[in-house]
Amino acid sequence: MGKVSFTKKQNDLMLLFKQNKLPRLTVLQGSVRSGKTWISLILWALWVASRPRDYLYMMTAKSLQTLKRNCLLPLQELIGERNFTFSLSAKEGVLFGRKIMLEGANDARSENKIRGITLGGAYCDELTLFPEDFFVMLLSRLSAPGAKLFATTNPDTPTHWLKKKYLDNKGLVDDLLNIFFSIDDNTTLPADYVSALKKEYTGVFYDRFILGRWVVAAGAIYRVFSDNIPAFAAPEPLPRLDMINVGVDWGGNGSAHAMVATGVTHDYGKLIALRSERVPATGLTPQQIYKRIYEFCEDVQRDFGRIEDIYADSAEQTLISGLREYIKPLDLTVKNSMKRPIIDRIRATTMLMGGERFLLTSECETLRDAFQGAVYDDKVVGEDVRLDNGTSDIDTLDAFEYSFERYIPRLIRRDQ
Repeated sequence: MGKVSFTKKQNDLMLLFKQNKLPRLTVLQGSVRSGKTWISLILWALWVASRPRDYLYMMTAKSLQTLKRNCLLPLQELIGERNFTFSLSAKEGVLFGRKIMLEGANDARSENKIRGITLGGAYCDELTLFPEDFFVMLLSRLSAPGAKLFATTNPDTPTHWLKKKYLDNKGLVDDLLNIFFSIDDNTTLPADYVSALKKEYTGVFYDRFILGRWVVAAGAIYRVFSDNIPAFAAPEPLPRLDMINVGVDWGGNGSAHAMVATGVTHDYGKLIALRSERVPATGLTPQQIYKRIYEFCEDVQRDFGRIEDIYADSAEQTLISGLREYIKPLDLTVKNSMKRPIIDRIRATTMLMGGERFLLTSECETLRDAFQGAVYDDKVVGEDVRLDNGTSDIDTLDAFEYSFERYIPRLIRRDQ
């Protein structure tokens, strides 16, 4: 690692390390692009280098792929492959000659992966995404003399287990350093970049990911859209589209079948909703449903261009198989939806809206109405849940999100 310069906040943290004043738990929390992950990786590497070689250490995130993207590759770039190597398939790495376990904490069963081991240290990326049981087990594994944990996170709900049981726990004041990082602390970022990023985040996501506040998600979800619908009108003619995809959500009792076509412009610059349609679920045979989807896709291809893929709700495999057969004359591929977490889909949509990178045509009346009617469920405590009680059109929102969710990492790049 060559010569690096620190912001004031980062320098304060490094000073604590040099003075050997870091407690058992160090949590860096706050806004995106605040420099917390970068400095945490430097801190982790230097700390591990000062520890016994025969201890076992761990780096963990929601998934191994997330860990690789957010931490392993950046760490390798910071200190060089000579000092840090890793293998995801083997789930281990070597950092300054110390063995590092690599693990994902994707669900409550993850705690079983780390039972029985003794750790000399651990690094956690995006800690609010971890199951509480995994974190509790991880703390119990940090039993080697002088073991420490380093973690980064963005804020979540104020009732999140991490905030209630650890960050706000006065009984841990001597064992936990809770250090807040703001995007404005990161003086290395260009002012125009910071300004653009602040515009992209809206509502609860602005409060959490820009201001760094632990706040409840409440009220209208897509307020940035509802407050200025004309601003999202797609121009005529449309810009050239690099790809067009269709999302399909199957209706059930009290809901409807929904189709939404979206297009992506060059270099994932903009997402444009091209056409949406909603069909009552009752009274239609599967063949009639397939016919409506066939006609929808036929019209989209006539008016906007070739469809690349259809992404249908993966929960209904029988209907997907039937649709694949029915739509063969159009030579279209029907794939399972990814079904990313709904809050991740919402965040991506509101970021595109806030960054003036989402548009919709006049052929999207059902999608427009769905945006306006979507609200958070105020009866669910501790989670961000979109209200789904039949009073709003969740089917159309799901279909819309299925159409582009595979490309969210490419569409949302500024905060990566």
